[in-house]
Parts: sequence; C-alpha cells; structure tokens
Amino acid sequence: MPLPAVPSDCPLCPRLAAFRHEWRAKEPGWHNAPVPEFLPEGGAQAVRLLVVGLAPGLRGANRTGRPFTGDYAGDLLYATLKRFGFARGTFAARPDDGLTLIDAAIVNAVRCVPPQNKPTGPEINTCRQFLTPAIGASPRLSVIVTLGRIAHDSTVRALGARLKDAPFAHAAQTRIGGIDIVSSYHCSRYNTNTGRLTEAMFTDVFEKARAALDA
Repeated sequence: MPLPAVPSDCPLCPRLAAFRHEWRAKEPGWHNAPVPEFLPEGGAQAVRLLVVGLAPGLRGANRTGRPFTGDYAGDLLYATLKRFGFARGTFAARPDDGLTLIDAAIVNAVRCVPPQNKPTGPEINTCRQFLTPAIGASPRLSVIVTLGRIAHDSTVRALGARLKDAPFAHAAQTRIGGIDIVSSYHCSRYNTNTGRLTEAMFTDVFEKARAALDA
C-alpha cells in the first residue's frame, strides 16, 4: 500500500498554511512545508516500529524537512533509537547526515509546524487523514511509540479505539488491534530541562518497545 502524499501547499488547515507562507517569506531556504515520514531502508514494508510525534518544530523539522532533525528533541530521540538498534550512522541534525532507520519509521500527528507548537483540535483531527493510512501502510507494524498526549490520542483514534480504553500515561503500554502502544512524555527540551522526562525514563519506554517487538 503506498503512503498517502501530503501536498506541499496543503490548504486543509488555513492557520497552518498561513504560518508556513509567513516563514517561506522569512526563510526561503527552509523546508516550510508538510514534513513527510522518515522511513527505513525498504520503505513502509519494512516498518515494525513507528514513532509518532506531535508536529514539526519551527527551527527543527520545519527547517530541515526530516522529523526531529534540527532541534534538541532529535538529539535524544535518535540517540535512543541507535541504542536500541533502530538506527545507524551519525546523527548530525541535518537530513543529509547519512543516518538511516532500521525497522522503524517516524511521523508526526500534525505534518505542518503550528504557531507556538500548539495545533488546535480541528487541525489535529484534519491531519489524522494522513496519519491513519500511514499506519495502515506498514503490514509488519507491531509497536507504536507515541510522544506526548496529542500524538497518543490521535494515534488511538487513528486505530479506531476509544481514548478511555487506552489513556495516556508515561511508559504506559496498551494493545489495540494487535499493535502494542507505548506512550511517553514528549522528548522536548522543556520536558527534559524541567525533569518531567529524564533520559532514564525515555530509555524505559524504548526498552518496553524493544521487548514487545522481540516477543
């Protein structure tokens, strides 16, 4: 099943489209468009683990065009993926650094950068039309790690489940339709600086994901 393409000038969320155009004028060399999935060698057919984030960071993925690339959140995420065998190569916070994913993919619940990193409910719901088929495009998918409540809730809804049956909590693990969902606080600088999320806590999430995948 091919992955759904998100138009580079997607007009579905007017506020997000206006914000993109504003930053295209300010920084014409940046990506400033919906950010596509980061897939492993072998494409969607090879994906066994999916990491779902919130949305592109303004000076991160919105600038570079690759999820979690160019800001602090990517430093922690990619180091952890490498530790558990889901990535190889050197992460240099740019899309041409040569880093590759192994059996894993990364996608955001909202594909366009939102002002103040806060998408609205309607924007999250609208962009789920791209998240749902992205999940369905991977026939070997067995584990999803969700980063933050918004990513978690949107993923649960994309899988056709009710939020009360899979409530968000850090390091919580639930199973929906044969897929294990492991949730985590988002690996943002704010969460790590305040101690809401420590490296050990983030490692625990991926230990659970690795164990579920290897079971």
